[in-house]
Amino acid sequence: STSRGGRKALLQLTRELETGRPAGFTIDGPRGPARVAQPGAVWLAKATGHPVLPFHLEADRHWTLHSWDRTQIPKPFSTVAIAMGEPFDVPADADEAGIESARLQLEARLQELETRARQMLENSNREP
Repeated sequence: STSRGGRKALLQLTRELETGRPAGFTIDGPRGPARVAQPGAVWLAKATGHPVLPFHLEADRHWTLHSWDRTQIPKPFSTVAIAMGEPFDVPADADEAGIESARLQLEARLQELETRARQMLENSNREP
């Protein structure tokens, strides 16, 4: 995202990754739209050579904020399912079309992980 200091934040994340520290952030950016991947994560993976590790968390009980993205905060003692995907690499030589293709692939993987996390919760809430 180029809004709210997005470029500066990506440059800082690049520096952090270069020192060996992990980095994490939401990929739909500070303005959304919700659940639509912005190119920042793909750009960061291309620039640093580090893969993106996509994951989704889903809680059976949560508060939903009245924000543009409907952020959910798990309630205490709720059951949380975490669906983790395979590391997602972006080639260093990816051009603009390659970055867009990678962004769409990452977005699709995250949607799959959201579905998987919800299914995990449904299965955990069933009586044995």
